[in-house]
Amino acid sequence: MTPSPAETASAASFAALLNKLDYLAENEIASVRAAYKLADQAHLGQTRKSGEPYITHPIAVAAQCAEWKLDTPALMAALLHDTMEDCGVTKEELTEKFGAPVAELVDGLTKLDKLQFSSRQENQAESFRKMLLAMAADVRVILIKLADRTHNMRTMSDMKPDSQRRIATETLEIYAPIANRLGLNRTYRELEDLSFKYLHPWRYETLSKAIGHARSRRRHLVQEVQKNVEDAFATAGLKARIKAREKTIFSIYRKMDSKKQSFAQLYDIFGFRIIVPSNSDCYLALGILHSLYKPVPQRLKDFIAIPKDNGYQSLHTTLIGPAGIHVEFQMRTDAMHQVAESGVAAHWLYKTHGEQAAADGKGGKPANWLKSLLDIQKETLDANEFLDHVRLNLFPEDVFVFTPKNRIMSLPRGATVVDFAYAIHSDVGDRAVGCLINNREAPLRTELSSGDVVQVITDPDSTPKPAWLSFVRTARARSRIRNHLKVQSNEEARVLGQRLFLQAYRAEGMEHVPPQDEEHKAVWDKLLRFANSKSLDDLYLDIGHGKRITTVIAKQLAMLMTELGEKPDAVLLSMERFNEEAQQYRQIIALDGSEKSSVKYSPCCHPLPGDEIIGYLGRGEGLIVHTADCTVAKRLRAKDAERFMEVEWAEHMTRRFPTAVTVTIHNRVGAVAGITAAIARSNANIGYISMSDDMNQEVLDVRLILQVRDRLHLANVLRGIRRVPAAIRATRVKSAA
Repeated sequence: MTPSPAETASAASFAALLNKLDYLAENEIASVRAAYKLADQAHLGQTRKSGEPYITHPIAVAAQCAEWKLDTPALMAALLHDTMEDCGVTKEELTEKFGAPVAELVDGLTKLDKLQFSSRQENQAESFRKMLLAMAADVRVILIKLADRTHNMRTMSDMKPDSQRRIATETLEIYAPIANRLGLNRTYRELEDLSFKYLHPWRYETLSKAIGHARSRRRHLVQEVQKNVEDAFATAGLKARIKAREKTIFSIYRKMDSKKQSFAQLYDIFGFRIIVPSNSDCYLALGILHSLYKPVPQRLKDFIAIPKDNGYQSLHTTLIGPAGIHVEFQMRTDAMHQVAESGVAAHWLYKTHGEQAAADGKGGKPANWLKSLLDIQKETLDANEFLDHVRLNLFPEDVFVFTPKNRIMSLPRGATVVDFAYAIHSDVGDRAVGCLINNREAPLRTELSSGDVVQVITDPDSTPKPAWLSFVRTARARSRIRNHLKVQSNEEARVLGQRLFLQAYRAEGMEHVPPQDEEHKAVWDKLLRFANSKSLDDLYLDIGHGKRITTVIAKQLAMLMTELGEKPDAVLLSMERFNEEAQQYRQIIALDGSEKSSVKYSPCCHPLPGDEIIGYLGRGEGLIVHTADCTVAKRLRAKDAERFMEVEWAEHMTRRFPTAVTVTIHNRVGAVAGITAAIARSNANIGYISMSDDMNQEVLDVRLILQVRDRLHLANVLRGIRRVPAAIRATRVKSAA
């Protein structure tokens, strides 16, 4: 019986795949063939936009994976990657036929394309997030996905133009940078060029023709340079393979666009790659080239001593060749060349690294970067926020800094000491309080430069600061700080809520909150239903955030306990409500300045230790502290009296507090300097300073926010200011109107 055209095309394609499986054993090839047979059966009758049988696509994806020398489960998953989504094959069926590793890989690939969301942006972000999660767990998932995307880009000519642009944009923004970060250099260049072709077809065609003409015009120059280099190496006795290369169309376009140059103004379109036996031969080749042609200053890069994050190693130099043409040379060994072209896939040598490497999904330095994304994901729930985190790390311009023990750390350009601290370890970042850069003290926000030796100073009692978010550069640091601040805020609010609830419960004449045991389970269940809370911790959290009125909840619990037969203690009730002299029994909240985000000191009146104060439980804002005579607090109390509670200052303060001051001065030279000097002599800090816009007035008001210990300290500061000859008066601004 004569085979159909579809069967012929499919068989021919698989025959081409078999030619690339020479690194597998016979039993492994048999497993790949079995996966192909199931994929062929599942896709029977399906065609692509071009009219080809659909099976040609998974075969092409598997062929790309075979070029990267991926293992048998990865090749099988490449062949089966569309069977679950498009053909109804279940994960259980794949597990039964081919084992759990293959089924997990196919399932990981399928999940990337299954999710549907309200907007394309969210869909892209969420899919990207899932992809990276799968990638961090097993690098093979992303390698197969990149092979899948590469073949789709190669065969996209039959799609609608708007689909072409959408897929090309996504490829350029998401997949090409990942391929670059993984060191898949050839795939990265191809994805960029194909994306450029569909996004800007006219520019692509114009540049293609220009490169072709330049290639013809400069062919004799390239041949001359190659012959001269070969002769020089032969004279020096250096064995080397020399291969001419040219920049990709997209890289040329990007350079023209960034430097605002025409094609005719570009010189280093052509270059050479030199493969030598050893590392030392790379440097020997460099010396020979520099003696042959004049090097271009600032264009020597040593990626052998300090490899890129994706494992790439080479020596780069640009020379001025015949007719003034700039020619780039790259020197590397065979091993470096394999990594440069295949990146993380070059580490995927199961035959030499053992089966455990395959099982663990290990892939060298790039895999470490992928693993670190898992930490970010655990601390980031929002898909778009996660995408922003990862994009920060997709386009690195690295700086290289050293730990005190001479360990090299690679960070994105613009990274600060805090980024460095979190790159060392999360605990180091959380507890950083200072640093030494090249043995000199520097602020934590200092941007690092290549060659800096950085030592982080830590304090076990220190925690991340919200201000750090304004200057950190790396995704890891940002996500860790945000997560810590969120957890810290909730914990403080929960503790505050528990204290407020106990105080209110005692005010009802109840000495002890009932235990959470079987006897009182029904009481707690009724209370939580009444408060619409899932747990007691959630109830305390809501009270601490001001989302529940404490007295109402406390009265409800007291009523439930009364129904069980527990009566209010009359003595306790009278002490808590009426006896002003029995302060030792009252659970007034004492404030020492360490409360952080759960307690806010109102900026309308800037309360200071020594002021009489009151607390307002804001809706969703936590406890807000006002001075007792604050006009804002008085207006709130008239409308919302039940949300006010008693607070007092603790005996010892843990920090300084801001306060507003207005100083009226004679407008003369040195007047403001005299005021600030007086403040400094009084050991106070200036947080903010401003003055009248009209500097032609004889008398000016200077407005300041000062950091002081308490009212007594402020009084000393004001006395110091009043002694300045230019000062007319100095007063505290205590309340907004």
